[in-house]
Amino acid sequence: MSDLAVVTPTYRPDADLFAHLHRSVLEHTPGGTVHHVVVPASDRALFAGYAGPRCRVWTYPEILPHRITHLPGTALWIDPARPWPPLRGWVVQQAAKIAVTARLDARVVLVADSDVVLVRDAGPEHFVRDGQTVLYRAEGAVHDGMPEHVTWHRAARDVLGLPGTATPPLPDYVSSLACWDPAVVRAMIARIEEATGRDWLGAFTAHLRVSEFIVYGVFVDEVLKTSPPGDTAMCHSRWDRTPLDHAGAVAFAERLGPRAIGMMISAKSRTPVAARLAAIQRCAQVTGLDGSPP
Repeated sequence: MSDLAVVTPTYRPDADLFAHLHRSVLEHTPGGTVHHVVVPASDRALFAGYAGPRCRVWTYPEILPHRITHLPGTALWIDPARPWPPLRGWVVQQAAKIAVTARLDARVVLVADSDVVLVRDAGPEHFVRDGQTVLYRAEGAVHDGMPEHVTWHRAARDVLGLPGTATPPLPDYVSSLACWDPAVVRAMIARIEEATGRDWLGAFTAHLRVSEFIVYGVFVDEVLKTSPPGDTAMCHSRWDRTPLDHAGAVAFAERLGPRAIGMMISAKSRTPVAARLAAIQRCAQVTGLDGSPP
């Protein structure tokens, strides 16, 4: 068993962002850490150069049942077991995170989006406390003004077979950088299949609006009831969709918290590469050359 692994679904439009993330994984994680990247089959050649002792490139056909097929030229997939409505790409991407993590023999898995970079040294000791994997959990953060999150909570309760409805305030488990226990993911899959009477992938993707992070968090808190330590400071994140210029990116980086392992500027902000690199470089100065707090 390895101590730590990293999982990132990505695709051609985010190839440059993935390059920054992968470089940071090599720099800031122990030498035995493998970065598992999941890409569409059509993008394999683009990412093949990363494959090696510290990176495994997976394609969707390798990790999802063969019945799940991609509609060429679209972000849609078809499951013949439930052909309509078609599966949306972002839901299939979520399922890929679950499927890959369930296969890994690792103590803890970092699930990192392409627009994340690690800015401090990160080992399993950062993500496991008192024998439990840290959970991103923002207590009471989901309110009535967040209908999408409420829908995700309801979908989670449905696939996990939990009684009652999701009524705000509710915890938020969604993060661009989260840590999962693969053994817990496997138990979550078994619970979904037991609760729904169908294969977990079909049950999960049957929901047009679902969140892998909320399913995982609700499973941990309401099914396992293990009360793992929570941590919402792991990633310094900017979800805003407006682009940052050089000065704005540097100012954002300067607000990096002392416990942040990663930094994220949303890819949807279309922040220029030069500004993003300025933020990464400023983070290196803030944390010190060895990746630790100055």
